Amino acid sequence: MTIPVLTLHSLTKCFDQFTAVDHLDLAVSQGEIFGFLGPNGAGKTTTIKMIAGLLQPTSGSLNICGHSMSTSAKICREITGYIPDRPFIYEKLTGSEYLNFIGSLYTNKKTKINYRERSKKYLQLFDIQEWQDNLIESYSHGMRQKLIMTSIFMLDQPLIVVDEPMVGLDPKSARIVKELFKRKARNGKTIFLSTHSMEIAEELCSRLSIIANGSIIATGSVEALKDQSDRGDGNLEDIFLQLTGAFELQKIIAALRND
Repeated sequence: MTIPVLTLHSLTKCFDQFTAVDHLDLAVSQGEIFGFLGPNGAGKTTTIKMIAGLLQPTSGSLNICGHSMSTSAKICREITGYIPDRPFIYEKLTGSEYLNFIGSLYTNKKTKINYRERSKKYLQLFDIQEWQDNLIESYSHGMRQKLIMTSIFMLDQPLIVVDEPMVGLDPKSARIVKELFKRKARNGKTIFLSTHSMEIAEELCSRLSIIANGSIIATGSVEALKDQSDRGDGNLEDIFLQLTGAFELQKIIAALRND
């Protein structure tokens, strides 16, 4: 039986008396582009940071490729690529120095990954190869996002966790990223994708979960979610608004139009 690449079981995260993530259960298979949607403050980023190993769960379990985050955190981090929405990079390094630094952290004698050759390919794809010897402090937000993506794609890890991947990217680069996600999935990699863009989620994701108030309220394909929400003729935005209780938006929009 195939072990899911990512498994969350009763995953919970509390901050003092506030429960940000409440007993999440989820399994994501190899080769999936899995969408993770929710309104602001729903618990998406907290969940993502636990998957990336940046936050420790209050309770529950998290497994990546059969390895438990609680007992094998180092292994879990090594096989997970994390692309945040707001990249933090050492600004006094050049692009090349940063990629070499990341490569040295994630590669060793047992895992001989030719990340240097791969990084060249992605730098060229993202049109930043001419900037690789410049200090990162001179990069725009979009260029930093491209550099972060290069550093993750070059490692070719089994699980890639992405938080708002298109923020700061120009249309050409956004299209390239979408095609790269599709190719990674075809090659057996798993993409866990959080986004506010319903169009991106509908285009890329084979399945998705919607989270609200720290709990998953629906999981399935877009077609399955249409059935759950009784919106068979609606798009993903309509489904999302209904399931998250945000359909009062229609009243607000109508009022604004009539004002």
